[in-house]
Amino acid sequence: MEDTPRMINTHALLRSMDFYFVTDSGLSRRGTVHDVKQALEAGCAVIQYREKEKSTRMMVEEARRLREMCGGRVVFLVNDRIDVALAADADGVHIGQEDMPFEIARKLLGPNRIIGLTVHDIPEALEAERLGADYIGLSPIFHTSTKKDAGIARGVGLIAEVRQRIHMPIVVIGGITRENVAETIRAGADAAAAISAVVCAGDVESEVREFRKIIREAKISFP
Repeated sequence: MEDTPRMINTHALLRSMDFYFVTDSGLSRRGTVHDVKQALEAGCAVIQYREKEKSTRMMVEEARRLREMCGGRVVFLVNDRIDVALAADADGVHIGQEDMPFEIARKLLGPNRIIGLTVHDIPEALEAERLGADYIGLSPIFHTSTKKDAGIARGVGLIAEVRQRIHMPIVVIGGITRENVAETIRAGADAAAAISAVVCAGDVESEVREFRKIIREAKISFP
């Protein structure tokens, strides 16, 4: 399979993202490939491939397929697995505090690929900016059962505090729903990710469209 040439400035796209789509084969009703196709149809600009159960070979094959589907027009990231990201020629990775150290990840990925970093408080957010992360995933904002080790819900107040201290894009995750996502944007988030609220739905495309609409409207009313 030939790598699809990049047609976008991925870093610039991060600055204008709204809904950040994360896959989950364990929760999906119709499979990861179907879900990503639906998210792309809904105009989602960032896709993160998050897979915990499959073999490395299967992950590489699926990630390469998803990368091809993204067509170089949206940002395609891989969760945790730098080896899979490189094998699939992804635009970058998203890593957590307990994953590979940021400095090593940057050395392996080079200066141009995106690295997002999960943070849980202000010190971690400040450290992420110091290290040169391209964006942070602030988590968990609300209670979530999707990630068993997510920790205690931080609340929207943390979003506002972090927004005042850093300049990089903030993606919020953890218990995000259509009912509370606008609140997170008004508090200072740039984008939001909702896993179970989307991939467990019967119509993924419709759910993503609705999230995007709510987020865009929140940004207009509270720039």
